[in-house]
Amino acid sequence: MNCEKLSNPRMDKKKKLKHTVNKAKEESSMEKKHQNGKSKSIHHILPLDLIHIILLRVPIRHLARLRCVSKLWCSLISNRDFAELHFHHSPAATNACFFMKNDTMADLVYLDDNDASQKEVCPPFRKKPPSVFLVVGSCRGFILFHRDPHFLVVWNPLTGSSKRISYSHIVHRSKSPVYGRIAYGVYLHGFGYDASQDDYLLLVAWCDCELQYHLDCFSLRTNSWINLDAAVPNRLGFLCWHSGGLFFNGAVHWVPFDLKDYRDAIIIFDLVEMTFSTISAPEQLSSSYTCLALLGGCLSLYSCKDDCYNTDIWVMKEYKVHSSWTLYQIPCKYFRPLCLSSNKDIIGRGYTSCGKTGYFIYNVRGDLLKHFKDLCCQLPRREPIIVYTESLLPLPSDIKDKDNKNKMKKEIRM
Repeated sequence: MNCEKLSNPRMDKKKKLKHTVNKAKEESSMEKKHQNGKSKSIHHILPLDLIHIILLRVPIRHLARLRCVSKLWCSLISNRDFAELHFHHSPAATNACFFMKNDTMADLVYLDDNDASQKEVCPPFRKKPPSVFLVVGSCRGFILFHRDPHFLVVWNPLTGSSKRISYSHIVHRSKSPVYGRIAYGVYLHGFGYDASQDDYLLLVAWCDCELQYHLDCFSLRTNSWINLDAAVPNRLGFLCWHSGGLFFNGAVHWVPFDLKDYRDAIIIFDLVEMTFSTISAPEQLSSSYTCLALLGGCLSLYSCKDDCYNTDIWVMKEYKVHSSWTLYQIPCKYFRPLCLSSNKDIIGRGYTSCGKTGYFIYNVRGDLLKHFKDLCCQLPRREPIIVYTESLLPLPSDIKDKDNKNKMKKEIRM
């Protein structure tokens, strides 16, 4: 599977980053003036441009800690243009698997060719149980949660940045007889990034008591809701969809649990055009349980029959090209493909016919290469799990808050 990872960095990123490096150089020279008589720092030995190149190759988890080295490094690493460049072009991108362990704690699992690790994290939830949080999406290092009855939470586990969003206005529109709840219920969520507007968008599709379908979109940049009812197609119907959509190629994708017709199987919502479209699944696909995945920058479907200890993984090697669907069979029941290794082998979790449960690496021929025995693993279908690429990217609201603080500081100085 040699699909290229899609990216859409801005043309002026390098110019902005050059400005950031120059600014950091000024700060470095100021630091040197205050270091009379002190031992030489790394800034005296290596040019800042070279430090910047090195930092772009540092894995993101270590990079977050390196902000504590000095004010200069903190300024460089915390810069949004640096974070954007690292996210798109770093050869050391870190994929992590995230799932809720209970109502207040979650697990992060890091997998690669030779090693695996797991750590417990605490999401930014203000209320304790019985509030139920459900993982419903991820995008550019951020994770989206839903909490009953009408709240969404966006969170970056690496930076700790988060935002809580209410959609209580939808409850009022649905005219529900039950206080605090939508008349019929939410059946789709979506989370993605509109590169043309540099904006993160949250989607909520729901049905009212008159069985009318609605779609609302929240913009993190404008901090406002947009009603998109006119865009909702009739074919969404009452199929049992996976609530969380998969963001890929500038659009959010959904597929029903029970895929009965391969035609128009995958529903797509384009975040730039604000329109729906569909993709057909392979004709040979037949299963009562079908899910979406992203493998090596390619849209994929995986499915498993209840009476079979094999998982079929269909990979669309060319986006929206039906003839490019390619089948791989993994001898593991309810295998959940998570990502590809550097050798293009499939990393996932499930359980085998001989009773092994956990995380595995299979090659494309279905040969078991590795079983990570030391990782705690519940059965794959017990809780939603998402795969996301860690990043230091800020939310638009964080940028505005920082700009406002800088503006206030300037006004105070004046």
